[in-house]
Amino acid sequence: MTIRSSGFSLIELLVVVAILGVLSAIGVSSYSGYIKSSEKKAAENIMQQVSLGQTEYYSANGSYYSATGSNCTATSTTSTAIETNLLGGADVLSSDLAYEMCIHLDSSNYKIKAKSKTGTCEITMTAHGTFTRTNC
Repeated sequence: MTIRSSGFSLIELLVVVAILGVLSAIGVSSYSGYIKSSEKKAAENIMQQVSLGQTEYYSANGSYYSATGSNCTATSTTSTAIETNLLGGADVLSSDLAYEMCIHLDSSNYKIKAKSKTGTCEITMTAHGTFTRTNC
């Protein structure tokens, strides 16, 4: 007498679950990298907008804007000041952005710094549009 099984064995189900686990782990890590990359790119785009605001500010006032002088620490206060003075009060540096920004003067030029709210990544943009990434 032959008994015919119409289901899956426990081993077969465990193999399928293991494969699904590996695939989901790869997907989550890829998605996480994609999110971090898009947050950096969004910060760089806003830094370019701030640079354009600096050009307008220089045209109107004869000097570049800097709330902190020769050094800066990026905080929500400095980000709000940048929005107010260079971006016409627009909420560009909103709480959704993963970075806070500040501007510091370096001789006759400026540098825009963006610091990650959650990590150690820091992006610096010079007045000439050169980006430097640290710990990113």
